[in-house]
Amino acid sequence: MENKVKISRLQVNLTQQQLAEKINVTRQTISLIEKGKYNLSLKLCIDICRAVNKTLDDVFWPEKEGNVE
Repeated sequence: MENKVKISRLQVNLTQQQLAEKINVTRQTISLIEKGKYNLSLKLCIDICRAVNKTLDDVFWPEKEGNVE
């Protein structure tokens, strides 16, 4: 799943380690999440969003491609 965790993390000047500590996971977990190789729970998504002051839509909702109605 594509996400904007890395971008959001960098916008608030957090390292992977700092974000991991804030949400009680390992740095390796953050790395896998940023690569899209980790199946996140809703709770973990919410914890990440709170840590970076963003909404679920901001971080995890896919971008629209084109103007499809």
